[in-house]
Amino acid sequence: MKNTRYENGLTLVELLVALAVASIVLTAVATLAYAMSSANDATDDTSQKQAHVRYATLRVSELIRHCKLVCYATGDDLAIWRADDDHDGQINIGELVYIECGPARDYLRLCEFTSVDGSAIEMGAIGPFESNWWSAYSSDVNYTRLLPQCRDVQFSLDVLPPQSRLVSISFDIVENDIVHKYQLSAALRGWAGNLLDEDGNIVGDDD
Repeated sequence: MKNTRYENGLTLVELLVALAVASIVLTAVATLAYAMSSANDATDDTSQKQAHVRYATLRVSELIRHCKLVCYATGDDLAIWRADDDHDGQINIGELVYIECGPARDYLRLCEFTSVDGSAIEMGAIGPFESNWWSAYSSDVNYTRLLPQCRDVQFSLDVLPPQSRLVSISFDIVENDIVHKYQLSAALRGWAGNLLDEDGNIVGDDD
C-alpha cells in the first residue's frame, strides 16, 4: 500500500503542536526583551540621579567652603554670603545666594540675584527667600536646580548664623523603589567672623 502521509502535508495535530512551540518561543523572547529594557531603564534612571547627586555635592560643597558667612537659616533655605566681590566688607544682593528646598522639601536649588545697585544689606534685613524681601534690591532671580527629584531635605548647622562654621544637608532619593539617604557636609574655610560685632552685625572691612 502506498504511504500518502507526506504527500498530504501536516496533520492538524502537528500544526497545533508547531503553533504551541512557536508561541512558547515567542513569549520567552518577548519576556527577555522586556526584562532587558526594564533593566536598561532602571540603570539609566539610577545613573541620572547619581549624576545629580555628584553635581549637587560638588556645587554646594564648594559654595559653602569658600563663602564668607551663613547669614540666615530656616527649615526651607539658607542664605549664604558667597564672596565680597567689591571688597567693601559689606553684603550686597549680587553676593548673596540662597540654597533652597521649598516648603515640601522635595528639591534642592540655588537662587542667585542680579544686582540693581551696590547698596549694603544689613544682616537683620535678610529673611526667608519666599518673603521676597530681596525684591527691594533686585528684580531678577537666577535659579539652578541641583536635585530635581529628592525628598525630606534637611538643613543643619553647628550653631546659629552668622556664627555657623559647619553646614550639613541631608536628603533622600528613591532609586529602583529603594530609598537611599545622602548627606553632604562642608565647613566654611573663609569664615568672615572678624567683620562681625558682638550682636552679629557686619561692622565693615577689617583692613
